[in-house]
Amino acid sequence: MKNYQLRRLSDQPIVTATDVKPSHPHFQVLGAFNPAACRFGDEILLLLRVAEAVEPRPGTIQVPIVQELGGHFQLVIKTFPEPEGPYDPRIVQLGDQAYLTSLSHLRLARSRDGLHFTVDEKPFIFPDRADESFGVEDARITYLDGHYWITYTAVSENGPGVGLITTTDFVHFDRKGMIVPPPNKDACLFPQKINGFYYLLHRPMVSDIGKPAVWLARSPDGVHWSDHRFLFGATGTVWEHLKIGTGPEPLLTDDGWLVCYHGTSVNHEYSLALALLDRDDPTRVLDRSATPLLMPELPWEKVGFFPEVVFSNGWVQLPDGRILVYYGAADYCVGVAELVRG
Repeated sequence: MKNYQLRRLSDQPIVTATDVKPSHPHFQVLGAFNPAACRFGDEILLLLRVAEAVEPRPGTIQVPIVQELGGHFQLVIKTFPEPEGPYDPRIVQLGDQAYLTSLSHLRLARSRDGLHFTVDEKPFIFPDRADESFGVEDARITYLDGHYWITYTAVSENGPGVGLITTTDFVHFDRKGMIVPPPNKDACLFPQKINGFYYLLHRPMVSDIGKPAVWLARSPDGVHWSDHRFLFGATGTVWEHLKIGTGPEPLLTDDGWLVCYHGTSVNHEYSLALALLDRDDPTRVLDRSATPLLMPELPWEKVGFFPEVVFSNGWVQLPDGRILVYYGAADYCVGVAELVRG
């Protein structure tokens, strides 16, 4: 993968939390980041992860979740006394239950040139199932069989799993439900069948033994998955030491399937890299980056809700062959780079 480079197209974010209208009068937007991306007609669409929190109240922790009430899922704000001493501002342990202090949904942003985006005023996908009660996060979009397949992380008190939604128009959609149970995330579909099967990259969240790594599964219908197998893991180098995970849908090139993934360093710094899989047998890894293609370097990539992060789950190949890579920065905003070869 020595021939590839990622070149930033802007030294400023192209979307930030300030561009997004809160979905609720008592919410504040903490971040608009980690977008899926696709071409749709003459537009480029981003499907942003929008993280929101309840406006703070001194001495309390207010947790937004979605619960079933009267046969429908509704937003509920739970209020707890603020814990004594230091605590993680993102995940807080209250009694026997861990809660996220923010609730994420997916929102569309639209552009004609791929650089200047207008964000929709309302959510596209808002949590609406028990397994989404803590939010929906980090989508990936694959165009397949005449539909746009959207995989995303569905989070609840039972952990994160992989949900699936399909759409043809980005107005109406069909929720397929959870296709890979917790604990799992970072899932993306291949954009075509291989030897008659659908293929999926995903990332189980191992605990006591092993490190989070990239796995491969296959399916006869795109919904029911089996034949799960380890594909590749962190090399143990400084920049991909703790864990890795896949990004956008694989791109088919003359050399094979190009896969963008992130690696996490010993200091929890997230960087971007590439792997290459055999076009006819994606269980075969042909090549991998020896060094990262993009690392947090600019101030807005290094400082934010979660610092020192560049994280991609969306890229778009333009009609002229150029590949634009959209990435979340510091869990707050979105940057864009071009993948170039040579």
